[in-house]
Amino acid sequence: MKKIIIIAGIALVVIVIIVANFLKEDKGLQVDVEKVEKGTVTQKVTGSGQIRPEVQVKVSANVAGKILKLHAEEGDEVKKGQLLVELDQEQYIAALERAESNLLSAMANEKKLKSELQRSRDLRTKGLLSEAEYEAVEASYEAAKSNTRQAAAAVKEAADQKSKTRLHADMDGIVSQLNKEEGEIALGAQFQEDVIMIVADLSRMEAAIEVDENDVINVSIGDTADVEIDAFVDTTFKGFVTQIANTATIKGMGTQEQVTNFEVRIALLDYNEKFRPGMSTTVDVITDIRRDVIKVPIQAVTAREKPKLNMKKDVEEENLEETSDQQEEKEMHEVVFWVNENNIEARPVKLGISDDTHYEVISGLGEGEMVVTGPFRLLSRTLKDGDKVSYEDPNKGEEHVN
Repeated sequence: MKKIIIIAGIALVVIVIIVANFLKEDKGLQVDVEKVEKGTVTQKVTGSGQIRPEVQVKVSANVAGKILKLHAEEGDEVKKGQLLVELDQEQYIAALERAESNLLSAMANEKKLKSELQRSRDLRTKGLLSEAEYEAVEASYEAAKSNTRQAAAAVKEAADQKSKTRLHADMDGIVSQLNKEEGEIALGAQFQEDVIMIVADLSRMEAAIEVDENDVINVSIGDTADVEIDAFVDTTFKGFVTQIANTATIKGMGTQEQVTNFEVRIALLDYNEKFRPGMSTTVDVITDIRRDVIKVPIQAVTAREKPKLNMKKDVEEENLEETSDQQEEKEMHEVVFWVNENNIEARPVKLGISDDTHYEVISGLGEGEMVVTGPFRLLSRTLKDGDKVSYEDPNKGEEHVN
């Protein structure tokens, strides 16, 4: 008897579960939705780099010498033409004096030979000097004139070398960097910089950023930019693009990590006396703005295989196509899942520009329509036309079941 009661109880539970499942309302797939609205879509290109002066001059010596005196320290304000650095010039003074002495000697020799040439000319006129002897004296005089010119050039060169032991500012600005101290040696190479200090105009700063090769084509001269400098928390500075590099900067060439970037320069419109060259910055360059356009959340856009145009193909033909070694990739297109009270539909859309959160919709959707925005796994893989879904109506704040 007890066994019969247990069996009957189990059977009753099973029946209750079956009936409950049968009567239970199928609410379908739970999804998130959002209403399509009109608004502004702002396309941006982002890059990172450093800020630096728009104009700066590296002060370096063209002649070698010991630094005797520095007339400016880092942070000092200097004026154009101001003396900045004095190098030891003793050897250059001596070289100038030797050159001047050689010039005097050459000039004296030229004067002597000029007198001899005049006497030779008179003797030749009287028939007392042969043509060959006269030509020899004339050649000596021409050589003396050449030696004088060479000696004069040597004086100019020595004077120029001596003048280069005094370095002056080429512009008004601030000494932004000082690389040497008094007593150190300036190497003084004409074709290799040995920078003693840098003078910069800190009132005109720019951000130099690197932009990916795929994004730089959207950037144009004059585009406005929002500049964030790490040192200035919660502060955004304004700027505009002044220069776009024509040559790429390539890192990791030939490796899987190869990166190709282009330098973009942005002039800062806002001046701050606390700006310092080398500060890290992130810049959003605004490349396009579309106002009062239909826009859809980025997460609502997914891709699906494009339906075949001829759905009545011969089965054998389709099998041959599927097994062909040269089978083409299935064509995909961008869609959003549109919902209303009656159904759900994968609707193709034509998209324009995008920002961080939305796409511009050129065609395929209208203002006020409802689209699925999540969950991501469901939206990106399994959701399809005709699926039954449930969602919370954003207009009414209540659950809605198709």
